[in-house]
Parts: sequence; C-alpha cells; structure tokens
Amino acid sequence: MLPLNLRVVSWNVHKCVGGLDRRYDPGRIAAVLASASPDVVMLQEVAQNGRWYGNERQVDVLGDALGLPHRAYFVNVRFGPRRGEYGNALLTRLPIVSAGNVDLTVPGKKPRSVLHAELRVPAGGDHTRTLHAFDLHLGLSEAERREQLRRFLRCRPLQAIHAATPVVVAGDFNDVWGTLGRRLLVPAGFVGPPRPLRTFPAWAPVRALDSFYVRGDVVMARLERLRGRWTRTASDHAPLCAELQIAATE
Repeated sequence: MLPLNLRVVSWNVHKCVGGLDRRYDPGRIAAVLASASPDVVMLQEVAQNGRWYGNERQVDVLGDALGLPHRAYFVNVRFGPRRGEYGNALLTRLPIVSAGNVDLTVPGKKPRSVLHAELRVPAGGDHTRTLHAFDLHLGLSEAERREQLRRFLRCRPLQAIHAATPVVVAGDFNDVWGTLGRRLLVPAGFVGPPRPLRTFPAWAPVRALDSFYVRGDVVMARLERLRGRWTRTASDHAPLCAELQIAATE
C-alpha cells in the first residue's frame, strides 16, 4: 500500500509583522503559506487581542485565508490591550481529535510551551492513521533550551505515544548552533534533517533556528526552506516545509 503523503509547514510568523519593514500584514503570511499547499501548518508567535494587530485573532485570519478549518491555539505570552498576547497555533485540513499545551517555562524566563495535537490522516476507505504533532517554541539561552527539550521528552503526552505511531516535532528551537536536536532528540529515537537549514534572519539567513524531527512510521522525504516573493520580508524567520510519508497501515 502506498504511503500517505503530507506537506507540513513550520514558521515563526513574528505576529505577522515584517522583519525588515515592521509592517503588520497577515496577507503576506497567508500568501506564503498558500504557495506551499500545506496539509498542516505549525506556527509560532501567533497574536490576538492587541490594538497593534487590529484586535484580530490571527489563528482565524490565517486559517480562513488558507481554507484550513481545523485549528488549535494556545497563548504563551500576555502583554496587555496594546500588544495583546501570542502563542503557538496549528492549522490543518485534517480532523483534530484532541489538543493540549505542555508548559516548558523555566523559572525566571519568558513563558514557553509546546502545542500538542492529535490528527487523523485518511488512509483509504474508513481507515485512518494517527499523527501526533508537537509545535514548539524554545527559549533564548542554551541551558534553557536543553532543559526545555528534556522536559518535552519526559512529558506525559509524548511518553504515552507508542513507538511506531507517527510523530512530528517542529518549530522555533532558537537553536543558534543547529545541534540541539541532534544531541537530545536523535538519541530519543527522532530523525532530523541531514543538515540544518538556515532560517534566521529571513532576509539573509545565517542561523538554523528552526527545524523538523519525526519518529515512528513516518519518513521526512524532503525538507526545504520556502522561497518566494514574501519569504524574506513577511516575518523575521524563513518558513520550512517538510514532505512527510506515513505508512498507510500499522
């Protein structure tokens, strides 16, 4: 039976504010995402309830623009009526069975978390396969990031997943040296890209801050940094797109 193919995009959208021109424009973000024809979109720094952003709920603005009806969103950071709040979001054409938020905040540091969503992937007829998606945004210091990944690996939602069940972990690792996943996720059974892709700053990427990892009955057949009209200006990070192949049967 042929594998199930999915296109998954991960992107720190910087609250839909351009990294160079500082212009608020969710339309640019939506255009870049639409060009990738994604099945699943995993976003970081998605804002809502701020006057700076027209009091828009960006998870719905982007979801409506992309025609992705199934959504999960959890707030990490709260500022106030002017700057609103922001967090991680997942948009998908696939049904979301459940969603939750795992707190990864280290005391004394900015709130951080990983969004966990359980998705159903059609496998022909009445059959489906489960895909667990973990959308994360880690901290700014090396010690903080390591502790957060260790917490993630110990968290109950991940520990409860069978080793063969498809899992994708993606997001903004803030991984300055591009080695964090190789040191901590790979020994835990995850597979990442053969080489890190530079994503920051978007207009001239020099750091591989963002990445993808998979585990179980899923193969990352391809990982690319999206290129196009707005990919260097719509945010301060460049987006990544992975082509996943999931075994059709368990």
